[in-house]
Amino acid sequence: MSTSTTTPLKAGLQPAGSHRVRSRVPGSVILAAVVAVLILVAAVFPALLSTHSPTAVDLGNTLAGPSGSHWLGTDSIGRDLYSRIIHGTHTSLLIGLGAISLSLILALVLGFLSSLGPRWITGPADRLLEVLLAFPVLLLSLLFVALLGPSPQSLVIAVGVGSAPGYARLVRAQGLSVKNSGYTEAALALGHSRWTVFRQHIFPNSFRPLVALVALGIGQSVVWASGLSFLGLGVAPPSPEWGALLNSGKGDITAAWWLEVMPGLAIALTALVFTHLGRYIQDRSEGLTR
Repeated sequence: MSTSTTTPLKAGLQPAGSHRVRSRVPGSVILAAVVAVLILVAAVFPALLSTHSPTAVDLGNTLAGPSGSHWLGTDSIGRDLYSRIIHGTHTSLLIGLGAISLSLILALVLGFLSSLGPRWITGPADRLLEVLLAFPVLLLSLLFVALLGPSPQSLVIAVGVGSAPGYARLVRAQGLSVKNSGYTEAALALGHSRWTVFRQHIFPNSFRPLVALVALGIGQSVVWASGLSFLGLGVAPPSPEWGALLNSGKGDITAAWWLEVMPGLAIALTALVFTHLGRYIQDRSEGLTR
């Protein structure tokens, strides 16, 4: 009589590659994190990375191409483009952070009013969200810039308000899901006040999915703000803000391509880096909740 035996796995041992592969951080994410750190350093301490003064004029070296002395070339009055891009990181990134912060605040207010408020509030809040979602982000942003005038503060308000409806819709859906969940009903049945249930259950579980969207929104906000500045509706030259650099260099694009290409690459790289990090955080958070 033959018997079959199975050998149990030793404690602590797992199938090869089961946990190690899932926990390994991709190289592209590490590279994106390094670039993001450099962008933050350029925004906070631009003097550490710049090679020239962003305002130093050299009329004998105008529209010079990229070289060892001027890595990204010079503009029409001889200012070093690389140093101007580095110093413009502060304004561009600050506008992006301010816009996404305002957008999230408005999204939380509108989303919670629409999902958790009394009936006489949820109806108008829903209608307001529907109206705002009907307008493209760029159109809403142009409207606010036209009302407030071109300035960094106007860009923060315009991009923040324009992006808020999309985030508010996510907050509303998540708020309704958590509101009708079993643990929320159990907490209310145990006698917890509605404020306690909101503070301990509804708000954290509704806000958590938005954490990944913060990184995604920073890159998107930088792109929108730079686009408005390029159209002459945001930060105006001679500011080294990236959209303003594009605006000031468009007249010399045939003679000095670097005046458009290099600031455009800075905008694209920033959007790509923060979007990639946001996607990774989103994938990791979804994997942990499964």
